[in-house]
Amino acid sequence: MQRWIKLPDGRFIDAGAIVYMSRPETFARTDEDGNDLGIGYSVNIGTGVLRDMQITVSGSKEEVFAVLRAILGSGQTAAPPAE
Repeated sequence: MQRWIKLPDGRFIDAGAIVYMSRPETFARTDEDGNDLGIGYSVNIGTGVLRDMQITVSGSKEEVFAVLRAILGSGQTAAPPAE
């Protein structure tokens, strides 16, 4: 079953095809004039081992972690009933 996740740049990725996710990393963001835009976050998501099968998602903390939450699920899985 395909589960499409929208990335901050507008593209979509099938969450079922993801085989690799890096840990989130931070970097200093600046605009074209050199003004400080604060801290940016990025994470690499791979649908395969080859380099052209990897996507780097970058943006604000909220954007990147919203993508990670959508991929990983809510984390609120119900325990199976005890028999």
